Formats: sequence, C-alpha cells, structure tokens
Amino acid sequence: MVKFGLDRLLAESALRRPLAGRRVALLAHPASVTAGLEHALDAIATLGDVRLTAAFGPQHGLRGDKQDNMVESPDFHDPVHGIPVFSLYGEVRRPSDAMLDTFDVLLVDLQDLGCRIYTFITTLRYVLEAAARRGKAVWVLDRPNPVGRPVEGLTLRAGWESFVGAGPLPMRHGLTLGELGHWFIRHLSLDVEYRVIEMQGWQPDAAPGYGWPLGERTWVNPSPNAPNLSMARCYPGTVMLEGTTLSEGRGTTRPLELFGAPGIDGSAIVAEMQRLAPEWLHGCRLRTCWFEPTFHKHSGRLCAGVQVHVEDASYSHEAFRPWRLQALAFKALRRLHPGYELWRNFPYEYEHGRLAIDLINGSDLLRHWVDDASATAGDLDALARPDEQAWLEGRREVLLYA
Repeated sequence: MVKFGLDRLLAESALRRPLAGRRVALLAHPASVTAGLEHALDAIATLGDVRLTAAFGPQHGLRGDKQDNMVESPDFHDPVHGIPVFSLYGEVRRPSDAMLDTFDVLLVDLQDLGCRIYTFITTLRYVLEAAARRGKAVWVLDRPNPVGRPVEGLTLRAGWESFVGAGPLPMRHGLTLGELGHWFIRHLSLDVEYRVIEMQGWQPDAAPGYGWPLGERTWVNPSPNAPNLSMARCYPGTVMLEGTTLSEGRGTTRPLELFGAPGIDGSAIVAEMQRLAPEWLHGCRLRTCWFEPTFHKHSGRLCAGVQVHVEDASYSHEAFRPWRLQALAFKALRRLHPGYELWRNFPYEYEHGRLAIDLINGSDLLRHWVDDASATAGDLDALARPDEQAWLEGRREVLLYA
C-alpha cells in the first residue's frame, strides 16, 4: 500500500519532532486529504504536538470553490480552528511579509497533476523564494505524480516565465511536488530549510495507475475541472486548448478530455491527424463526439469534436503522448481550414500582450509550427526531443523514488 507524506506525518511522531516549539502553517486544497478522506487541516489540528497558526490556499482556494481560472479567492478566518486562512490567488500570488510573520514552518500538501502549467508548482516556487528571503522552513508532504515519470514537450524558454510557467521545465516533467522543490532550490540557488516527507511504497511505473495508486486511494479533485485520472493523463495536451477558440470541455462532465467547436468536423480532423503522423496517435483511442457546454466557451451551442480515451485496455503509458496528440489536432485543423481563427487573444493568468497559447507552451515555437503550412511532424520532434532528453538527464539528481 502507498503511504502519502501527510499520512506518514500524522502516524509517525518522530517525523514531527523538529516542529516542536515552532509555529506551523499549512498550504492545502480540497485534495489534501488523508487515506480516510479527512482534510489535512482538520487532521493536523488534532495533533497535540503541532501548533497550527495559519493556513494558505492556492488557485481555486483552500476549499476549491472557485470554478474557473482568474477567479480570485479572499482571505478569511477559519471559524473551526480559529486561524487566518490566506489566499495565494487573490490580492497576491506570493506570500506577503505579514503572512510570513504568522509561521516558522510551512507544510505544503498539494496534489499536483504532473504538468508545468498547473499553477500549484508555481506557488511552490514562490513560497520557497519567500521562505529563503525570510528564513522560514518549507516541508512538502509528498503525493504521487498521477501521470508518472514520462517526459514530453518543449522546455520553457528564458523570458517566458509566468504563473503558468514556473521555470525551464517541459510540459510533462515526471516529478513529484517534493522532487520539484529540490529542483527549484537547485535551479534558483536558494538557501532555505527544506524537507520532504516522502511517500512509502509509491511505484510510478506500476500498472494500472502508472503513477496514481488506483484501487488504493480515492481521487479528490485538486481543482474543479480535474475530476479523474483520465483528465490528468490528457491534460498536458488538452490544457493547450485554453489558448484556443476550441472548447476544452469546460461546462461538460468530461472537461479537458475532449475538444470541439460549432462548425468543425471531428471525423475529418481525426482522419487528417492519422494521415499526418499516425505514430502520434498511439496509446489511446479517439472518438468523434458531440457536446453542448453549459458554461464557458460555446456555452449552449452544439459542438462537434473529439474525445481522447485513456481509461481502457488500449491505453499504453509509454506510447501515449498527449502534448503531441493535441498539437497534431491543431495542425490538422489548420490544414483543413487554413483561415480558422484558432488562437484566442485574451488576458491569460493576468498576462497581457502575449498570446495564451505561447504562455502555455513557454514560447511561440509550437504556434509557429502549427501555422507553418510546410512544417512537418518531424520538425516539431526535432525541436522537442533534445529538450526532453536534456530534462531526463538533468532531473536525475532530484529523484527520490525508483
């Protein structure tokens, strides 16, 4: 059985001894639960040897009540535990000095999705930098990377850092949050007291979950539109839809597992993808579909599209390449409809003046590849493969699990 960092901290008093006499804060969200589904804040508050003085919530809030991106959460006072709860997705993204004054050690218990754009890893970077500046300690209560160890995508280029781009990582980084903390400390040369309460028994290459312990642990949405493991597997590709005029399925029951829009032909897109790069379709099954979002893009309109299926025996963990798959779908649409208004121009995560698709990819390279009528699948491979290989080699020094 896999034992997460939170459960180990609660069960093993020896792990908590360094917290004696220190004020402790918790950074958490709805998926920060024990094996018995008790929230971390409530579970830690019952420990007689931990002095809990504050809590923090990332994007979507400590309680996960904010449905969409760029919907801020306020600070509030927790009426049960009598402590302040600070938002790191409200008036500030980085903890202020006043917030830092409320604790000595920050426990971070966040379920990540293994994708660079997922903002919880940027929040981890920001709290590490703040802790280093103010002499605070950060402990990560480690959780699985639910999509395991595979690596895919272009490395974020210098100058493209943002709240959805914490540093020069590929789209699929293959690290746990605890391992990412070590990487940030090395990359940024931070002098900070840092500790990871490691998991026990995590086997990222083991079937059927390949990162997530299916059958052992309940999936709790780490954000409102992350409802299951299938979404997590697709997300490093389908998240790019946020930078397009295509619906990513928000407002349906399968967000970020499908895409579509009024007036397109899902069957034609799949056929063109198969013609352009059939090897990029391996490891999953594509099904043409129709859907009508109840909110967000194309709300109330019938959309034709494609769903990516990764939940049955056809799924191949090593062969599935969601980033290439979604890039290929864009390429197919561009080939079929050269004038299609694909790229969505709007403020994305409070960034102005740069297209969302470029912020998501950490450069404009993917967009230019899609828009270049002469560019082939081999050209994108030639860009991505060196980045992927370099990351595989460079991340070895921070791996905590076999």
